[in-house]
Order: sequence, then C-alpha cells, then structure tokens
Amino acid sequence: MLQAISFLCVLALSPSILCAQQLDFKATGAPLKAESADPQITAALRRVSVDVIHRNIEKLVAFNNRNTLSSMETDLPEGTGITAAAAWIKAQFEAYSAQCGGCLEVKEDTYIEPAGKPGFGNSAPRIAKPTRLTTVYAVLKGTDPAQSQRRYLVTGHYDTRITDVMDDHSFAPGANDDSSGTAVSLECARVLSRQRFPATLVFVAVPGEEQALNGSKHLAELAKAENWDLEGVLNNDIVGGNTTPGETHQSKSLVRVFSENVPASATPSEVRRILSLGVESDSPSREIAREITAVARTYFPSAIPSQALKPVLELRLDRYLRGGDHRSFNEEGFAAARLTEWREDFNHQHQKVRVENGVEYGDLIKFDDFAYIAKIARLNIAVLATMASAPGMPIHVRMLTRNLDNDSIIRFEAPAGAPASTWFKLVWRETSVSDWQYGAKASLYKEQVAGMEHTITVPVSKDNVIFGLRSCDAAGHCSSAVTPLP
Repeated sequence: MLQAISFLCVLALSPSILCAQQLDFKATGAPLKAESADPQITAALRRVSVDVIHRNIEKLVAFNNRNTLSSMETDLPEGTGITAAAAWIKAQFEAYSAQCGGCLEVKEDTYIEPAGKPGFGNSAPRIAKPTRLTTVYAVLKGTDPAQSQRRYLVTGHYDTRITDVMDDHSFAPGANDDSSGTAVSLECARVLSRQRFPATLVFVAVPGEEQALNGSKHLAELAKAENWDLEGVLNNDIVGGNTTPGETHQSKSLVRVFSENVPASATPSEVRRILSLGVESDSPSREIAREITAVARTYFPSAIPSQALKPVLELRLDRYLRGGDHRSFNEEGFAAARLTEWREDFNHQHQKVRVENGVEYGDLIKFDDFAYIAKIARLNIAVLATMASAPGMPIHVRMLTRNLDNDSIIRFEAPAGAPASTWFKLVWRETSVSDWQYGAKASLYKEQVAGMEHTITVPVSKDNVIFGLRSCDAAGHCSSAVTPLP
C-alpha cells in the first residue's frame, strides 16, 4: 500500500507538486486525530457541577486566612485558619467516600516543618517557627490486582497568602490562588469516585505552597519512600479564569500546561545523553503534557464554543519568578505538569485586599469564573480517567542504532500487568514540532515478539523525527508516550 502511494507520487503530473507521502515520516502512518470518546468518561464529565465548585470555593474563602503559619496560632476566631480548612477538606473527601460505599481511603500527611529553611531562590525563610502542615488526600484504589499499583494524582494547594507572606491573620481569600485548584481536586474526587478504574487515583490538597512548596515536597518524598508507582501528576494552580473588568486578552478556551524538559532527577551523564540526542523536550513530564492535549482533542471539541478548551504546551517548567507543586514531584523523579489559566492578573494575587488609587487589589471570589473552573475540572477528569483506564506505559523502550540505515528499529516490552488485549501505538513528530503529528499501530511494522520483547522496524529515518510509544487497551485508552533511546 505504501509503495503504491509513493509510486503515484512519482507519476504526479507536475514535478513542482510534491506529494506529502514522498517524505518517509508522512508516507508512514497517518496524521493524528481525536480518539473516540469513552461513553463512561463522557458521562462523568456531565456530572461536573458549576454550583458545587462555586460553593466549595465560597467555603474555602470563608476560612478568612489559610496561611500555612496559621496552623500554630491560638487566637484565631473559631472556624477560621488553615487547620479548620484542612478539617473541612477531609470531611468533604469522607462525604464523597460515604456516597460510594467507602470507596475512598482518606488520609492525612501531617508533620512539623522546621524553621529557618530558605524560601524560593534562597530568599528569606518563610517558616519562622516549627509549623504543623497537613496534606489531605483520598485514594481510589484500582480494581485490577495487576494494575492497581499504578497511581495518577491530581492536586491543588489550599494555603493562601497576601502581600506579606508571613501575615497569618489578615483576610487572605485566595479565591483563585489556589481555591480554584483545590476545588478542581475536590470535584475530581466527587465525580470519579462514582466509577472504578484498573489503576489507582489520588486526590490531593496540599499546604505550604506559598512558603516554599513544603506540603507537596513532603508528600512527594513520602511517595518516593513508599515506592509509589506514580506515573503522572496533574497540578492545578491558578485555574480560576480571572475575570477583571476591562481585561481583553484573557481566554476562556485556553489553559496553559507547563512541564519540565530535562528531568530534575537526571544525572550529569543522563543530561549529556539527552542533549546529544535532541530529546530534551521528551521527558516523562512533557509526555504527560502531551497526553493532556491528546485527551482534550477527544473531549473538548472546538466546534462547540461553550465546551471548547485547548491546552497549550508551554515548553518550560513554570512561569518567570514563580513556582508550583509539580516541581516537588519532579525533584523526586515523578512525571508532573502544571495547569494554569491563560492570563493572570497580579493585582488579584498575593495582594492585601484593598482599593488604592481606584484600583481594586486582592484575590477575591468576584474575579473567579466558575464555568471556566468547571471546564478545567472536566479536563482533569478526562485525563485521569483515560490514564487510569489505559495499560501502563511500555517499558524498556529503546532504539537500535547498530547500523547506518534509514529504518528505525524499536524494541520494547509490555508494561507489568498489561491485559492480553493490549496493543501499542507508535507516534512521531518532526524534530522542530512540539506535539505529536502522526501515528499508527506498532503491529503494522514487521512486529516480532520473542518472549516479553517486541521489535518493530519502521521505514522512517530516526534522524528526522522523534518517536514515542504508547500502550493502549481494547477500548482505545492509551498511556502517555515513552520516547525510545539508544
């Protein structure tokens, strides 16, 4: 078939008309398109409630000040402060668990953060005295004994701050930063706890983000110490769709997705190898970001403006002068990406609530767009459900480079616990392009299986493209990709 197409290109009437199939990476496979939607995932997206998200953010704002330091204060009005907020979040998770017959294991990671550690960029310490931190999370255990060890995690931070990061009494609503992300994590738990998946999902709310990512750092260290098979983390931070009167550059159909390039955990020799091969944009975190774009193509059609949501790959770890909880997981070797609204208003972040020279400052709930936050929740739900339904990522994926030739020979193994119906999808893109462009079933390429090992020979020059390999189940749920290395 491919030879026939190429032959027709040679016979083109005008030599100035170049058939796209003449290029090997276009002649092989087909342009990627949206996968078929899973009816169960579509049903889950319909259960997302703008009203529930609104009420949850109102409740979080009502705690007055959720500065991490307030956990050690004894003079706060009853029902305010971060400790009260943590108790309420835990109660929400427990209520969702009760509704699904105890399907969620609700847990706390509580510890004392010592005083004196530097803040961001070795700035002045933001913990003045030993301070109690409590991360609250709920675990929806996978149903497949062979696949339930795999985990996918969604998080937002429930602590807040104002101009003075040490002020633990003044009104610090944090309606966008990051009540919005916390509300997304809660809504994911509420909706997805009504379904079951082969792999495990973890819904998280962390403190200490504004102090120096303390809560997420401790949880990531716990995950590493307990050997969590954590394949992906979605961090939602500032996803409120800030709506400032007169703002003309905000977009309610875009969301930025930040992810690291070279893994923070890479050794110097690994870094040299990554750079020499030109795969610095193919870290596991970057592949999670691409998975987000792939899922969005399926569940957020641009033809329906009210539903449209396009994730935009931002090829950097985070914004200038800022940090987020996904970084804590990166530093422990886990794949993680951050979702953030398209355009931020810094008058409504990290500001003491006030009006000054006619300008209103403060992270107030009046600037949140709850319909936009609901779209972000739906995107997270679709991504989590897809990844938890798919087999794990293929393992030991490598490119054979023994000979000089124009083929690409890729060798790999199925992930642990993969069902017998698992198949593999090869994707690729030009080296100058940020997202996957083409794909095909791996079985089309002279696939040979010897024991656990699969080998495919692809008639595409490995010098001109970047490859990725995904594991897929019979229903078409696919894992994030793995790039083969020599």
